[in-house]
Amino acid sequence: MGRVLVARLDSMGDVLLAGPAVRAVANGRTPDGSGANHVVMLCGRQGEAAAGLLPGVAEVYSWDSPWIMNPAPKMTGPHADRLIEYVRNSRITEAVILTSFHQSPLPLALLLRLAGVERITGASTDYAGSLLDVRLKPGEDFPEDQPEAERALGIAEAAGFRLPAGDDGKLRVASIPDVRDLVGQEPYVVVHPGAAVPARAWPPLHHAAAVELLQGAGHRVVVTGGPNETSLTATVAGPSALDLGGRTDLHTMAGVMAGAGAVITGNTGPAHLAAAVGTPVACLFSPVVPAIRWAPYGVPLELLGDQNAPCRMTRARVCPVPGHPCLDSVSPEEVVAAVERLMGGVSSFRTHVSTRRKARNR
Repeated sequence: MGRVLVARLDSMGDVLLAGPAVRAVANGRTPDGSGANHVVMLCGRQGEAAAGLLPGVAEVYSWDSPWIMNPAPKMTGPHADRLIEYVRNSRITEAVILTSFHQSPLPLALLLRLAGVERITGASTDYAGSLLDVRLKPGEDFPEDQPEAERALGIAEAAGFRLPAGDDGKLRVASIPDVRDLVGQEPYVVVHPGAAVPARAWPPLHHAAAVELLQGAGHRVVVTGGPNETSLTATVAGPSALDLGGRTDLHTMAGVMAGAGAVITGNTGPAHLAAAVGTPVACLFSPVVPAIRWAPYGVPLELLGDQNAPCRMTRARVCPVPGHPCLDSVSPEEVVAAVERLMGGVSSFRTHVSTRRKARNR
């Protein structure tokens, strides 16, 4: 059994989207799993909890990357040495570096070389020299406009790793807890109003109005949020929805979302958590990043929001357009109608065409 490091250094949603790639690496280089690997998941603190949920991950190591994190930690000798010593002492001989289109694998590849990693795979627009053994060139070896989960799986496949026979390549978590003592027995819809950055947030009062409309249509509503979002979830839940703001860790939230008939959320980590437990998503998607890459993957989906708004592809954290038209223009009634379609089975699965990839050894 080999010890292989899989790196995804940014947020919770990014780590969840790496799940199919992780399973391929864990399975090894043959479909029957005869070359199974011990996978060490390298992530930042924001992705640590998600990494612990992924099937195939045997060990998680958290290290805050100075070229990924925002705000960024200082790149000092001791900070670099902590990672190098961990990798060296872990007897890791191979690494697969997973990145998005705007990220480079080369800084991490340099540190892994210094730690003694013998074989490294990644996707790099820039010349990689001796830092990568298997290099994919974005836009040449694979198209950029593809789902992020497929991009990550393609990098793992370029390294020679394959999903187990019968694995459909969708997102998954290793276990789903029973949360009926928290949410009750009756069917419900989840509303998750928080977003990692303001540019991706639907207004709180729009969420509150949608909750009232859902309740008026006979749906029970559960509102979720983190410990720093309790004021937001209280506003959205109002007097009669179940407010779980600050009451769930990521594992518990997976159970809450798994029991829902549908989840309403923005293009943020919980959208990918809902997809990982197989729950349909009504996604209020700000086009600051492209939906083809970042929409919830592999589940019935209603994509809401103006995908051609002026903020398109800006990667803005704060909306650059007065009035936030891409999302503020979506009415609560539209969101409720989307939920009704999802729960009625009218919405279809979002389909993606997998693309053929080839690796370059350079």
